Amino acid sequence: MAKVTLDTIIADVLKMDEGTAPIFMKSGMHCLGCPSASGESIAQACAIHEIDAEELVEELNTYLENNAK
Repeated sequence: MAKVTLDTIIADVLKMDEGTAPIFMKSGMHCLGCPSASGESIAQACAIHEIDAEELVEELNTYLENNAK
């Protein structure tokens, strides 16, 4: 199973599992389809949106572990 890190690109997380979209949205990242999402790392996006990147990565990995296909 793939693990998400601070350097993981947002679009790559969404490709792993589209079910991660609500986690990003809940955190305040509503532009998941914008061009930045296809090239921006989680750390970069969190810095722009003033979100705790470590917390988001932990939440994403927990979701992915619990919903492994």
